[in-house]
Amino acid sequence: MYAGIPTPVSVPRTLRACMHALVALLLAVAALRALVGTDASAVRTALIPVAAAVTAAVYAVGNLTPSVGPSRRASVCWLGALTLSWCGLYALTAEGIWFAFPLFFLVPHLLPVRVALPVVGGLAVIAVGGYAAHRGAVSVGMVLGPLLGAAVAVTTVLGYQALHRESEARRRLVEDVVAARASLAAAERHAGVLAERERLAREIHDTLAQGFSSIQLLLRAAERALPADPTAADRHVRLARVTATDSLAEARRFVRALAPPELDDSSLPAALERLCARTAAEADLDVRFHRTGEAAGLPTAVEVALLRIAQSALGNTVRHAGASRAEVTLSHMEASVTLDVVDDGRGFDPAARPIGADRGGTAGTGFGLAAMRTRAAELGGALTVESGPGQGAAIAVTFPVPAEAGPGSVPAHAGEATGTVPAPARERSGTLPARADGGAR
Repeated sequence: MYAGIPTPVSVPRTLRACMHALVALLLAVAALRALVGTDASAVRTALIPVAAAVTAAVYAVGNLTPSVGPSRRASVCWLGALTLSWCGLYALTAEGIWFAFPLFFLVPHLLPVRVALPVVGGLAVIAVGGYAAHRGAVSVGMVLGPLLGAAVAVTTVLGYQALHRESEARRRLVEDVVAARASLAAAERHAGVLAERERLAREIHDTLAQGFSSIQLLLRAAERALPADPTAADRHVRLARVTATDSLAEARRFVRALAPPELDDSSLPAALERLCARTAAEADLDVRFHRTGEAAGLPTAVEVALLRIAQSALGNTVRHAGASRAEVTLSHMEASVTLDVVDDGRGFDPAARPIGADRGGTAGTGFGLAAMRTRAAELGGALTVESGPGQGAAIAVTFPVPAEAGPGSVPAHAGEATGTVPAPARERSGTLPARADGGAR
């Protein structure tokens, strides 16, 4: 209510202070007019200040009672006592009519509209009737004054309550929007963390894990060759050291968040050619690199993806395929670029679960193919796998090439950019049996 205690609709402190000042002023005017007036009897003159003081006391008690406002019963009791004390003051002096206006504001503020309207109407009738009784006559102004005052008070209170409810609704809406934005931001952060974890998992699988696997194979070969052929063992150890150096460079790149060191000072074809040569030297495997078509500038992200997919596919060939020969082909076409990795290994069923060591290879994690597919899809590419038991295997990944490819650009989805799916790897790589992912990848 206006006194500052909790109410159905809170009132600013300034309005409450104004209401308190208005009540005090009206009661003081009524008491002073009685004291300075000469047209009332001595008894009535003495009773008017007492009635004004009683009315002020009732008003103050209601403002200091916490249950007035939240409790409908307490509010009704307080308004009834305040009305009775006002009627006692009004019966003694016509100046009491002015106290009706604070009541016109209090009633609709504390009571429901369906109850407040008839109560305010009754108070207006009492105000008009009492003033007519004091003056002994009725005039138009005497009737319109209280009625207009009651209408203005009710309209003001109801309008304020409507504005307050709208303000509260907007405040809640803003809070909901802020909470939704915070939740969305948290979800985006979580999704970003998951995406970054997946990206790092692919990077580690395609670089460090491949390097460690190669080092392990080379050291095992050196261990087997050491008693009989120290020269071959020394060659394997040197290759293992080179691979370890490359893996260290990759680890440092993770910290620096830079592009692959293979692409820092050379082109993608040169990096792929070095990869094939290194794989051939490490695994005693005939690995050849081919490039077809006119080379075009590719976005850095696409070059990184092509190099990583080639690393992962050749790593799988070395570990799982049991192949004697592999070919890596980079094909530049008018609107796309395709990388094929083909081998003549034991082959596998692409739809089957990874098998791993029971095929004679090292047990795989099954992460390789999934990581390659995800890496290609993130940049709008398409990856296909062709294989069968005893038929070798081929991996083909195609990325659309934008009309003006630049280092920072990312191609659109492969299907949208080219309108075609990659041609079978066997058709682009000659007669070599397709095999790039033998065993559990």
